Amino acid sequence: MVKIRLTRMGRRNRPFYRLVVVDSQRRRDGAYIDSLGFYDPIRDPAQTNVDVEKAVQWIMKGAQPTETARSILSKFGVMKKVNELKYVKSGEVKE
Repeated sequence: MVKIRLTRMGRRNRPFYRLVVVDSQRRRDGAYIDSLGFYDPIRDPAQTNVDVEKAVQWIMKGAQPTETARSILSKFGVMKKVNELKYVKSGEVKE
């Protein structure tokens, strides 16, 4: 199964994370298939960047985001976009 999850980067006591697409059987910091963005919790406010189009493509292909990754993706509107593509008919206008 392919997952979208965070991989830890940075030095000791100064972590930042990459949002990556990876096979679920790989280690947390192992080789990944594709990088979708990053999350830096040390900065105030936390700095985040996500490639929305890439994330939507991977989710539509069947990649499952972890809880933390899902919350980050939701902040950027990725989950809403995926929901619209999957469940709303193309001709239907939703108010």
